Amino acid sequence: MRYHNKPYDQLQVGETAELARICTEDDFYAFASNSGNHNPLHLASEDGDGDNVDEAIAPAMFVGALISAVLGNILPGAGTLYKSQTLEFSNRAHAGEELIARVAVVEKRENREVVIKTSVTRPSDGAIIVSGTAVVIAPEKEMSFHEIEVPGLVVQRHRHFDALLDRSRPLPPIPTAVVAPEEPNSLGGALLAARETIIEPILIGDPDKIAQAARDIALPLGDTEIIPVQGHFDAANKAVDLVVDGRAEALMKGHLHTDDLLRAALRRDRGLKVGRRFTHVFVMDVPGQPHPLLVTDAAINIEPDLETKIDITQNAIDLAISIGIESPKVGVLSAVETVNPAIRSSIDAALLSKMAERGQIKGGLVDGPLAMDNAVSLAAARTKGIVSEVAGRADILVVPNLDAGNMLAKQLTYIAHAEGAGVVLGARVPIILNSRADDEKARLASCAVAALHAARLSGKV
Repeated sequence: MRYHNKPYDQLQVGETAELARICTEDDFYAFASNSGNHNPLHLASEDGDGDNVDEAIAPAMFVGALISAVLGNILPGAGTLYKSQTLEFSNRAHAGEELIARVAVVEKRENREVVIKTSVTRPSDGAIIVSGTAVVIAPEKEMSFHEIEVPGLVVQRHRHFDALLDRSRPLPPIPTAVVAPEEPNSLGGALLAARETIIEPILIGDPDKIAQAARDIALPLGDTEIIPVQGHFDAANKAVDLVVDGRAEALMKGHLHTDDLLRAALRRDRGLKVGRRFTHVFVMDVPGQPHPLLVTDAAINIEPDLETKIDITQNAIDLAISIGIESPKVGVLSAVETVNPAIRSSIDAALLSKMAERGQIKGGLVDGPLAMDNAVSLAAARTKGIVSEVAGRADILVVPNLDAGNMLAKQLTYIAHAEGAGVVLGARVPIILNSRADDEKARLASCAVAALHAARLSGKV
């Protein structure tokens, strides 16, 4: 787009201009960060007036600032400087609403001063949000310029995990066997999820170490059940016993090696294997992404063959449905988006896609091979001429092997500032697999994902 300004000599009384803008929740968070105005009335995740409703009301000065976009870009345009602006607010705008900022020249004065009538309205009902008068110094020279590309802003908040937590809280707390929560992070995650009524933890491990961890984080154990067991492998076996006996509906990894936990779950006698392979799914909340992104398998299956990838894909689809994605779109990743006999992942991707087409993989749309860019970017998919319901819209990314999945998940975490919830599927119950580096939000989200999946499997939702 190319903008042309109107210098003072060319301005005519009666000239008008306008710009439309859809307000978003992220706009209001960015405004709070930039202005320092942290009034919770304007933030989508807060109840700013105590009425138990999260408001997300547009900040008044954010709305008023939309007028400056018209003055600075169009009329008079580049080179315009404010002298004064009056604002009278008649209504309130909210996130998700379209607003139109309008200006009209009403008077020209000496020294390039121009009086301009200003307003912001909501076209859906014609409401005037704000009206007023601006006095500006119009530019002296005529200029034109291409739309200036300013750095984009990504608001680092995790609204998808917030939504998962909101969905899981009304469910009955899921009895969860927590294996060896003998250090602050693992115990803290379990106790925090219990406080949020997501899980009902049963702590299995060394009671003295558990008590010390509770003191370290200053969280009371209260009446939380503790089953004393010495040794991590024995604790894992006891946790599996609780599931088999019907006392627990989920497992949660504490301060022990993943291998010890999974070895107990995979034991032949009274184990948790029910047919499919155990597979791991990261549910990633990536700032700026419109939906959660599931990455699989990034923690268990090292070099999965086609048969294993079938279970990886089906497990991920089932989990996506459990967390509210009605028809999950699965992008099977490779280095290329065309089948290349020399690249095994591209062949596997094409076979998985065809198997889904024939109903051998159910519940979602599967397409591949897709490269990472055209799996998540509509623009990249269109540039390469890929016509697909999945390309550019993938909810699930099936990676070629564990190396690729682990790198992708950690890149999203440490470069894109994502949070990741980790769950193992394919067992009789979900297994919450947290990393030692996970913060409270990630641990809570892992519990929420497991609770939602367990509730759907048991028919509670």
